[in-house]
Amino acid sequence: MQFLRLGEPGSERPAVRHDGSTYDLTSLTADIDGRFLDAGGIGATRDALAAGELPVLDEGTLRVGPPLAVTGKVICIGLNYRDHAEETGAAIPGEPVVFLKTADTVVGPYDEVLIPRKSVKTDWEVELGVVIGRTARYVESQEEALACVAGYVLSHDVSEREFQIERGGTWDKGKNCETFNPLGPFLVPADEVGDPQQLALKLWVNGELKQDSSTKNMIFPVAEVVRYLSQFMVLRPGDVINTGTPAGVALGQAEPKPYLREGDVVELEVEGLGRQKQTFGQA
Repeated sequence: MQFLRLGEPGSERPAVRHDGSTYDLTSLTADIDGRFLDAGGIGATRDALAAGELPVLDEGTLRVGPPLAVTGKVICIGLNYRDHAEETGAAIPGEPVVFLKTADTVVGPYDEVLIPRKSVKTDWEVELGVVIGRTARYVESQEEALACVAGYVLSHDVSEREFQIERGGTWDKGKNCETFNPLGPFLVPADEVGDPQQLALKLWVNGELKQDSSTKNMIFPVAEVVRYLSQFMVLRPGDVINTGTPAGVALGQAEPKPYLREGDVVELEVEGLGRQKQTFGQA
């Protein structure tokens, strides 16, 4: 199953793709959000599909929005691939590096991404996104942590490196610019993804392959990231965790570093979680 939301920003309708068809989910839920996940919405969708209770939906030319109505936290893990830490000259972290993105950075997988005014170092980052489906508070084991995961999504953690690194304070200034977290195109339930540490990740800029790796190369795997974060904050249904990016970002390349410019096209994918494509415009 692939959960998705179709329609213009703010007016998306919930849907699910299954066996080559798309079905309308509005009879089950008003939206795909934390409440839907916490109330057993994935299982209810399976039952409704098996019973033939969902009407077929013609996607037509409908915009594909983010597959989750994100109203809670977007928690990000920095430097979670050894090769990415090495390419940027950072020390290998002994514990996960944590920062936050606001929910309003989330846009659809094919929406325009805006380069901030005065930006000279806008960068790309393909990431596996983890969607929480059950409250996680002081989780004790990695097994318990994975039981709190509803599903996985493709996430693009766009960054402005000057704002992030050179302007003092926390990383948040370079991570929370408008449109800086395309999500989707769809959410896949955790039990249909299998091992989250065996997924290929790739990203292209203007057709040139820049990132080519696997989630097996994470320093801190998904289960440990969820367990760890639950010691410091409550993870609630609908929260999203961006689990870090591998080597190949602009920041790690030789001078002059190929940061994104207006008109650039970025495409990215995570195995089994679909593909995104964004054209970069100017804010």
